Amino acid sequence: MKKIHHLVDGMSVEGTSGRTKPVFNPATGEITAEVDLASPSEVDAAVQVAERAFREWRHTSIAARTKHMFNFRALCLEHKDEIARRLTAEHGKVLSDSAGELARGIENIEYACGASEALKGSLSTNASTGIDVSTIRQPLGVVAGITPFNFPAMIPLWTIPNAIAAGNAFILKPSERDPSTPMLIAELFHEAGFPDGLLNVVNGDKEAVDALLDHELVRAISFVGSTPIAKYIYSRGTENGKRVQALAGAKNHMVVLPDADIDMAADAAVSAGFGSAGERCMAISVIVAVGDSADPIVEAISARTNKLVIGDGTDPTSEMGPLITEEHRDRVAGYVQAGADAGATVIVDGRDHTFEGDGFFLGASLIDNVTTDMSVYTDEIFGPVLAVVRVDTFDEALEMIEKNAWGNGTALFTRDGGAARRFHEEVEAGMVGINVPVPVPVGYHSFGGWNDSFFGDTTMYGPEGLRFYTRPKVTTTRWPDPSTSSVNLGFPTNE
Repeated sequence: MKKIHHLVDGMSVEGTSGRTKPVFNPATGEITAEVDLASPSEVDAAVQVAERAFREWRHTSIAARTKHMFNFRALCLEHKDEIARRLTAEHGKVLSDSAGELARGIENIEYACGASEALKGSLSTNASTGIDVSTIRQPLGVVAGITPFNFPAMIPLWTIPNAIAAGNAFILKPSERDPSTPMLIAELFHEAGFPDGLLNVVNGDKEAVDALLDHELVRAISFVGSTPIAKYIYSRGTENGKRVQALAGAKNHMVVLPDADIDMAADAAVSAGFGSAGERCMAISVIVAVGDSADPIVEAISARTNKLVIGDGTDPTSEMGPLITEEHRDRVAGYVQAGADAGATVIVDGRDHTFEGDGFFLGASLIDNVTTDMSVYTDEIFGPVLAVVRVDTFDEALEMIEKNAWGNGTALFTRDGGAARRFHEEVEAGMVGINVPVPVPVGYHSFGGWNDSFFGDTTMYGPEGLRFYTRPKVTTTRWPDPSTSSVNLGFPTNE
């Protein structure tokens, strides 16, 4: 059995807690590895190593940091196929999704390569007579990332590059469900020339998370996960005086107006709803069909859903893979039944899809005539289930999104520029797509939702991410004018 240990001070370190967890191949249901689960003392050892590394790294020139970051980018590109294969083996998503995930992560390495520009300070001369004021941004120290199973490559790369480029040391606590991919990324990080101890990987569960949240040397926590856990992370972390950015759950609405290109909207809905088996915080989970768009969009999505090829993610013909665990698959299937029991119309029932073997597969489902009091609408399902809510007007669609507890991402499909502009201005969500179903920002913008989709003040990656991992220091300076000073400084005078 393959054993997955921790990575501390540049070395693989076997766990000492005596606790492990199995790692599955979701496509077969087989256990492929065991991962160590860290104790608080193991977390402390990693933090102490990171603190020592930070004391030296913070004084390393930006030029040297950038050189290593370019090396890191090159290695991730060189090993992109290996990373994608490892990701698919433990998560289950198809290889093209794995490759796309990595590409979006590499964008953030590229942004961090420009830290010399992004970290420049500011100077105001003669703010008052003979007085200058300057601002610089300095690193925090040891920071940590608690990352989810659904993007084991991309989310670590949303956090590590900016934090390291800014001069911090990093502790990564990846999901214990698919730990091999972040471990490989960390190994490539060290191969790029970064000092040992600067990035440490500690595998674990809640015990390790709590140890990070409580450790006095951990200055900031980045988290991506469900809303209940995000609230817990934010509350406990801030109570301990830490900066916290906690990206949480979602119920992303895609509004389809009667003038929309129905084929484009249907393609987008299937891709955004069922890609990665719907296990994405930016997945579309609700189609808001306005007026006469309802019947055409349901028919078009249904036709495409029935043709979806579902199978092992390593098969190049597969368009959707399995879910992450057997328990999660059964939970998602339960929502389809709950929708039917509540009076919704199951147009395509993913439970009717049969699969060979013991993999955690479930077909994609489309449920029409959903109302906002049904669990299929109110809950974050995190699986391949699309709910269709019919409304009469654009105003009703905007009101529905506003009343929803989450506000992560949303999309509008239309040909009407005026409607698009109003949607952009008024919709209650942090990330908006116009004829774009999954509006994840590029690496030089920043990612973050609103309401119960985000807890904190500074969002993730891009300019906001660098701001999160630094703090400003303002210096006000006055130097005596040698021509008027009563002290002889050795400068010529006007006499």
